[in-house]
Amino acid sequence: MKNGETKSKFIGRKIKEARKISGKSQEKLAKEVGFESAVAISLIESGERNITVEVLGKIAESLQKDIKYFFEEGEVPVKLEVALRSQKNLDKDDQNAILRFIELAQKKNGRGK
Repeated sequence: MKNGETKSKFIGRKIKEARKISGKSQEKLAKEVGFESAVAISLIESGERNITVEVLGKIAESLQKDIKYFFEEGEVPVKLEVALRSQKNLDKDDQNAILRFIELAQKKNGRGK
């Protein structure tokens, strides 16, 4: 946690980070979790609203994160599928570069063609 940051603010910050990585809006996350509006997510992300473990579990599932992510310091690696899904505006050259990199990594690890 950052200096002076409460647990609610820390968890809220982690939720916001994960939501942005996933490419979801506050409104979409709110609907998936069962809230009627994005205001609830906004309040949670700012640390102004506490959440139950049950709601945090739903948020974790929606954002494809292990619930531990929201309690841990530092960055937890992003799942490759989630990272690629969040990059909707990549041009063809960037997409091809990523595919070449994946192929190289597979060959390095003996799983390539």
